[in-house]
Formats: sequence, structure tokens, C-alpha cells
Amino acid sequence: MSKIEKRFGLLGKDISYSFSKKYFTEKFAALGLKHYEYVNYDLRKIEDFKSKVMKDLDILGGLNVTIPYKESIIPFLDEIDEEARSIAAVNTIKILDDKRLKGFNTDAYGFETSLKSCWRGNEKGALILGTGGASKAVAHVLRKLGISFLFVSRSKRSEDMISYQDIDSMMMQEHEIIINCSPVGTFPEIDAKPDLPYEFLTSKHLLYDLIYNPEKTAFLKMGEKAGAIISNGSSMLAFQADRSWAIWNS
Repeated sequence: MSKIEKRFGLLGKDISYSFSKKYFTEKFAALGLKHYEYVNYDLRKIEDFKSKVMKDLDILGGLNVTIPYKESIIPFLDEIDEEARSIAAVNTIKILDDKRLKGFNTDAYGFETSLKSCWRGNEKGALILGTGGASKAVAHVLRKLGISFLFVSRSKRSEDMISYQDIDSMMMQEHEIIINCSPVGTFPEIDAKPDLPYEFLTSKHLLYDLIYNPEKTAFLKMGEKAGAIISNGSSMLAFQADRSWAIWNS
């Protein structure tokens, strides 16, 4: 096997399913970068970052970060981009010339670019399902676009958050964009879906699922059945991955 000149990778937990490795491996092949590779750093806990990832620092060109480490990786970084600091979540790490690590967030760019391709612009407020790192990037974009929103979690923990039990007909009527940032419905649990009153969905709704495997989750199928606009997370992933590549090579 030829000597690897540059390694990139994905930092996460239980990530064998990941889109990133296949995407970047194909990208490197298309660009003729024979000595580049992309690997999965599947960590049981974030504390393993130093022993299992930093050992490759001399060859590392950059990292992507996925659940559940988009927030817990921050203390391990030397520097953080202003937008990522505002979002309080990092999904891209650039290795600076002096080997220091700088965190960025390309999820916001990926989500905004993807949303604009299906957003009609006249939908009322949004419900963000889930409160992890990806939901923070989604909230950042909605604020930027002037769309009011509420986070939805299993239990209410702040003023801008409601529980699933709080969602009724009126709540569904007032929030026509519903974005699933939770892992509910991901392969192999493809029959699972967020606990919503789907009977109140209409053709005015837009359902967006950050999940891309399966291509059409049970959540999206319920939206489709009601005549809503639906979109999965595959285009968001491609947009954020290309932005990561640009950051690594800037």
C-alpha cells in the first residue's frame, strides 16, 4: 500500500454508518489524491481524543465531528471560529500550521443552503426537535432568517423549550416548519419517529429531517402523507462537507 501523506477523519460514536468516509474517499479519488485517506475515529468517550486522535497529528489534515461530541470537543481546541462560538457547537476542526486546533461550524452553512432549496418563505414558526449540537446550528440559521422557533425536548428546561406533550393542534398550526435534529428514526430503528400529533399536519407544513439513513424516515413519510414539503439531511451533509474541505485547504 502506498504511503499516506494526509489523513482526514470523522470524530464520533457508533459511526460505522457515516456518510463522511464514503463521501471524502470518493472525493479524493475524483481529485486524484491517491495518498489521502479518510478514517472514522469511533470514540467511546471524548476523553479518548488525545490518545486515539492526537497521535496522528503529524499526518492529520482536518477532522469532522458528529454526535455526541459537537459540544464536548470544544475544551480540547486551542481556538474557535466566531460563528462556532456563537452556536456553541463545532463540527469541523482545522489543523493550523503550528499544529494548534481550530474549531468551526459548517452545519449552519449546510442547513441554511439546503433549507433555502425547499423553504417557500411563507411558513409560520418552527419546532426544533432535539437539543444537541446540530439543533444549535439550526437555531442559529432560523434566527438569521427571522423565523421564530421553539426547541422540543422530552422535558421543558428553558423558556424557549417545550415538551412533546405540549404540542397540540394550535401549536402545530402556529409552527409550520418542523425540523428533526434528534436521532429518532435513524437506521436500524427505521420505524421510530418523534412523538408528534401527526394528524394535525397539513400541506402548509415543511418537514426537514437531518437524518439521511434511511432516505425517507417514518417522520418524513408522515409529512408526505399529509402533502407537506419534505427534505432529508443528505444535501445539508454534502454542503457542510464541501465547506469543511474548503476550510481545511484555506
